[in-house]
Parts: sequence; structure tokens; C-alpha cells
Amino acid sequence: MNVLKSRGAKALALAALVMTTAACGLPRSGPNKSEIFKGSVLKQGDAFIVTVNQRVTRATSVLPAFGFSSSFRNAGVVGSDTISAGDTLGLTVFENVRDDPLLGNTGQRVSALEEVQVDGQGFIFVPYAGRIKAAGQTPDGLRQAITRKLDTQTPDPQVTVQRLAGDGSTVSVQGAVGANGVYAIERPTRTLSAMIARAGGVAIEPEVAIIRVTRGSHTGKVWLQDLFANPSLDIALRPGDKIVVERDTRAFVALGATGTQNRVPFETQTLSAIEAIAIVGGLNTNLADPTGVFVFRNEPEEIANAVLGRKDLRGDQRMVYVLDLTQPTGMFEARDFIVRDGDTVYVTEAPYVQWQKTLGAITGTAGAADSLSTIGQTSN
Repeated sequence: MNVLKSRGAKALALAALVMTTAACGLPRSGPNKSEIFKGSVLKQGDAFIVTVNQRVTRATSVLPAFGFSSSFRNAGVVGSDTISAGDTLGLTVFENVRDDPLLGNTGQRVSALEEVQVDGQGFIFVPYAGRIKAAGQTPDGLRQAITRKLDTQTPDPQVTVQRLAGDGSTVSVQGAVGANGVYAIERPTRTLSAMIARAGGVAIEPEVAIIRVTRGSHTGKVWLQDLFANPSLDIALRPGDKIVVERDTRAFVALGATGTQNRVPFETQTLSAIEAIAIVGGLNTNLADPTGVFVFRNEPEEIANAVLGRKDLRGDQRMVYVLDLTQPTGMFEARDFIVRDGDTVYVTEAPYVQWQKTLGAITGTAGAADSLSTIGQTSN
């Protein structure tokens, strides 16, 4: 009789443990599928829960719109010999007189004016010729202008003009390049790609490199790979352009039953859901539910309306996209669905995982109780 009572007491204790464990919240990586679906607007929640299919994939495939405006693309190549304010010139004047030359000493027919600076207004000063507009002219055009000025004072002068340094026609190159600095626009470096090469090339992975060009109050940017693939994006440079090479700052967050839970930067221009899962180590084979892969996102109203086939939504909408990798087309849908900046990719735990945790907690607690009972009997 005492044995039956003892067994009955143990059964009651075990049942109490089950109830206590079930009532307590066991550790887990996040909400389960049913809890997520309870947040649907269909159940008075505040998120639209949408199963991913081809139509949804097409409506949500929005990529960053990079490129240059027509003002950038239509600008012609700057002549490598065009003189600008700030340039340094070298002038040489040959005179056809020996006894009393205009610029040199007696017997000196050749006079050199080295390092003549073009001032901020674009003028230079030449003795006996005065101030002459140099900016905007080619060396040959300036040569003719100087010759006309001197021709009335010395017979048949011969003038040469050389552009020694293009300090007035410069651009700045900054960011993730081999050598940050200010570079002259010269014949080999009149386009964007050539100037980047002049600065030592890009110092980060080409797949995540973005080129930003600021000209006055206008800015345009392109992917480095697009710049090389599309010649029309290789714009001609202008003096004062600011070129910055920067890393793509987009990222998504991976949570739940994945190999790694972290904020993950993009490694390519486009990133699919299946690639995002692979980057963080895939699904955790001991925990993950392949029918419960979710992408959380705040969707702009135009995309949300397109996804839901509506026209009445206003403002950003909370969207939860569902991917079931066990479906016949599930892997294809995950391959085609584009992950965007700021997305949260969440994988739920399989239902049996919580049962395992519950059983583990029960057996562990029961074992501890038996040990305490044994200790108590021993002490008595």
C-alpha cells in the first residue's frame, strides 16, 4: 500500500512539473509561426502577411536607382590643352632683332618667361603686352593673342606657349582609393574611370564599391561594376569635380534558427533570400523550420498596394513575407525574392524543438528532485 502511495505521489509530482514547465516560458530564439500570424491585419494586428509567389517577387524587386543625370552624361570631354585659372604656363618669345630686343638684353634674341601663373580671373601678364585673357584658350590660341600684342612693338615676334601644370583643371579623389588627393585633368585622365585608375584604383571589393561624383550642387553615383560594364556611365570630368569611392552601406538582420544571428552587410548589388540565408550559415538543421522563413519589412505605399492588389493604402506598411522552402517551388521563390536594405530575415524553430526543451526541462527537474530525495534519505 505504501508502495502505491509512493508511486502515486511521484506521478502527481511529475504532472505538477509538466504543468509548471508548460506554464513557464522556455528559452527560444523568437516567436513561432502561429504567434507571427496572430499579428496579421486579418486578426486585428498591424502587419500584412503575404506568401511569396512570382507576382509578389516581381512587385517587390526594387533596386537602388543609381546613375548620372543628363547634365553629367552630355558634358563633353575637356580639351587636355585648355587653359584654366590656376594653371602654370611657360612662355618663350623669339625676336628678330639683335641690338635692341624688346624683352631681352642686347644680343639676346630669346626671352623665356617661366612659370607664369594664370590668376583667379583667368588672366596672365606679359611685359609690353599687358594683361591677356588665358583661361578658356588653348596654348595655340594664347600664342596668337600674345603675338598680336607684341607685333606692333617688335618685328615678327615668334611666341611659344606651354602648359606646364594643370593646377586649375583639377578634381579631388577621396575615399576607398589607393591614394587620396587632388589630380589634374590631363589627356590620359579626362574621364571618371581613368581618374580613378590615376588615384591608384579602388581599395575595396569591386562588388560593393560605389562611385559618387559631385559637380556644383548636383551629385550622381554608380556602382563600380556598372561603370566598367556600361561605357555611357564613364562621364567626362570637369574642373572642381569631387569623386568619392565608398562602400555599400546596405545591410539586413538575420535572426532565429539560422547559423548566425547578426547584422549582415550586403556583399553584392542584389541579394536574394536564399543567398541571405546562405551568408549566415544556412538554416540550423537542429532547430529550423523550413516552412517558416519570414522577411519583415516596411514597404512603401506604392509597392504595398501592388503586392496586395489595392489602391487605398497610404504611407509605409508593415509587411511580413512568408517563404516555405518545402513547397515544390519554394527554393525557386527564395532564390528570386530580393532582400532589401533594412530587412529582417527570421527563421522560426521547428515545433518539436519546444517539446524537446520541455522534456529536457522536466527530466532535468525530476532528476534533480530524485537526487535531493536520495540525499534526504541518506541524511536520515
